[in-house]
Amino acid sequence: MTDDADFLLRNAVDALPEGALREQLKEGRPLRVKLGIDPTAPDIHLGHTVVLRKLREFQDRGHTVVLIVGDYTARVGDPSGRSAERPVLAPAEIDQNAETFKQQAFKVLDPARTEVRFNGEWLAMEMEELFRLARTATVAQLLERDDFSKRYGAQEPISILELLYPLLQGYDSVAVDADVELGGTDQKFNLLLGRDVQQAYGKKPQSILTMPILPGTDGERRMSKSLGNYVGITEAPEEIFGKLMRVPDEAMPVYYELLLDEPFDPGRPAVESKRALARAVSAQFHGDDAARAAEEHFDRLHVERTLPDEIDEVSLPDGDPVHIPALLRDHFGVSAGEGRRLISGGGVRIDGEQIAELDVPAARLDGAVVQVGKRRFKRFRTP
Repeated sequence: MTDDADFLLRNAVDALPEGALREQLKEGRPLRVKLGIDPTAPDIHLGHTVVLRKLREFQDRGHTVVLIVGDYTARVGDPSGRSAERPVLAPAEIDQNAETFKQQAFKVLDPARTEVRFNGEWLAMEMEELFRLARTATVAQLLERDDFSKRYGAQEPISILELLYPLLQGYDSVAVDADVELGGTDQKFNLLLGRDVQQAYGKKPQSILTMPILPGTDGERRMSKSLGNYVGITEAPEEIFGKLMRVPDEAMPVYYELLLDEPFDPGRPAVESKRALARAVSAQFHGDDAARAAEEHFDRLHVERTLPDEIDEVSLPDGDPVHIPALLRDHFGVSAGEGRRLISGGGVRIDGEQIAELDVPAARLDGAVVQVGKRRFKRFRTP
């Protein structure tokens, strides 16, 4: 095994201040390693797991992860990497997302070495304490942040609430006595400001690690549910397998580096590298048997070009003809608008035949298999 510091620092983009983590590890005590997440969306995708995997490496070496669920800061909205103010979710939705995110995070993290905290515990502070916090940074300092700077230069609005966000995140580090804080590269400013806030409160400042942003399945833009280029860790294993098989060849090295514990072999055929990646990730979240079944499912569809052995049967809706976008919305979980786009793009088939029409006679659908994309099938029958 390599030196702990070398191992923990691998893949990191920034490790600041330089040499700080190595010195902390020499102290020989369990470090408190912080990650803050704002539950603005309920599900974790593979992009989130890049940081979670690094946290698990700290746990496996005896350190404690402090997972801060930003039930309070989510009501502000993190402006990192954004060109406009983020819409604020309803409190009930934030709370529900927080619980889902926490449970999914434990698919990567060790619950026994994870301290889960909600920052509403300390951020519902008195005005006097908020004034004290606000004095720890200047407006000029906050406007150095890249996203704020661009918006200010373009004369786009920046709310006072958004300017407070980095300070609130920094106060989280004060509240939990963080030794180390992790985040994506878009969080570098916030993490460094946390050090200033800690010092203003008489705390020893944390070191920081930033991790790379995983590209989505398009191989270009960051993985995001809103962009549709994500792989959710709770998706069915055949969905995970199929999506990873579509990742462009040139993105394979970074996927291996950030998601697997084995090196990428450039001499290996691309399709074999993708299969190995898809098997490993499917197995991580669903087990080896499910991963094997997912690969067999993929082969039936894309190699043998046959239907799956088991297809869910559902009842045809009332009415004739059947409006296909509404059928896709109700039974495949896609919006009516997305359904129309799928149809126009040839992504919907009835018994293997592409359709272009939005309304189909009920008799044509009775007993037929509707296929959406490459991996979703349902058989419809008259009740």
